[in-house]
Amino acid sequence: MKARTYALALGALLASQSWAHDAEGIHSAKSDKADAAFDLVHTRVFKDGNDLVFEQLVDGQAGSRTPSPKGSFARAEVYSYVWPTSLDSSAVGFEKESGILALALTSHPDFDDTPQLDENRDGKKDNDGGLWHSHWVVLSKDASCGPSGLKVRDIPEGAKPKLPATWPGAPIYIDSPGYELNVKANAAQIRVPLAAVGFPASFNYDGVTAALQVNADLHNPLLCVSSVWDVASGDLSLPATWKLKEDK
Repeated sequence: MKARTYALALGALLASQSWAHDAEGIHSAKSDKADAAFDLVHTRVFKDGNDLVFEQLVDGQAGSRTPSPKGSFARAEVYSYVWPTSLDSSAVGFEKESGILALALTSHPDFDDTPQLDENRDGKKDNDGGLWHSHWVVLSKDASCGPSGLKVRDIPEGAKPKLPATWPGAPIYIDSPGYELNVKANAAQIRVPLAAVGFPASFNYDGVTAALQVNADLHNPLLCVSSVWDVASGDLSLPATWKLKEDK
């Protein structure tokens, strides 16, 4: 099943809101339900030099809210700014046509999934999960994940799917690329080198703010989308299009 079909399945569960999209991305109406730190007002992707900049503007202070520590990996929460895309999962090194390829900016103080990076520069690489950092994830359907019906796709025991070189070792379709990012004022941004996604001519995208939660039993599904706070388009239809020829 293609990524857009997955997205539409989730979109049917979400409340609609006023929105508009154009070459400058998706402009969203303020919400009276989402916390200001996750209340999307503008989502866009644009080229800056050799990078694609994925940006979300919110009504409040971006990144100002992070999960409260649970004290364990089981039931740990993940707060996220997410850009679902129409890019094929193989664009960043996963198996082809595996689900919705999404870029995510996440914080989760109970665990660290960037084992190759020392984000806080304290000489340790296993204590940085609470700091905002970037991931590619592949989302797939799973009815056991509740209203969202989505999870980060699991890797079954014994399976050996194609994975990016910076896969952190977790049994899910996740990548920890260590992209440059910026979270300040009302903006959350991740800079992705064009080369990292294979220099696509175009792709569609959307914006989502959400929480995910680790399964208490630590098995399939390991990581579910537990709460969707805001969706830029209102229905997760990936209406915005980035085109190389229009953004040079």
